[in-house]
Amino acid sequence: MEFLNNPGFWVGVSFFMFVFIVVVKGGKGIVASLDARGEAIRKTLDEAQKLREEAQKTLAEYKRKQRDALSEAEEIIEHAKQEAKRLHVEAAKDLEESLKRREQQAMDKITQAETAALNEVRNQAVEIAMAATKNLLTASMTKAKSKALLDDSINSLGDKFH
Repeated sequence: MEFLNNPGFWVGVSFFMFVFIVVVKGGKGIVASLDARGEAIRKTLDEAQKLREEAQKTLAEYKRKQRDALSEAEEIIEHAKQEAKRLHVEAAKDLEESLKRREQQAMDKITQAETAALNEVRNQAVEIAMAATKNLLTASMTKAKSKALLDDSINSLGDKFH
């Protein structure tokens, strides 16, 4: 039993007793601490996974909204183009109708001017014919013819009034 007097033996025994006490008394605490730490890490990973899934959902939603907005913008542009074409056709139609009305008004004014010119020409022709007739009658009429014509007119008056 000489080993009982050896200080290395007692150091080894005290070391094993220390480890045993630490394992028995502190093992549960260390394991509980490690389990708690593992659970916290697992919760953090689960939360990170949930956040990642939410971020992917949000990204997909924004991409869908962007596609919808682009589609709507294209529809608006197409509608604007169609509206512009419709307005262009309508404006061309209105312009054509306006030109036709103005052309008709111009034709009416021309017709009125032609009618006025014809009436004026007729009036001048009548005046010229009357002047020519007067000149002709005056030039060809002698006193004897004039007296005979006057007597004949007076004689025929009686027949016309009865």
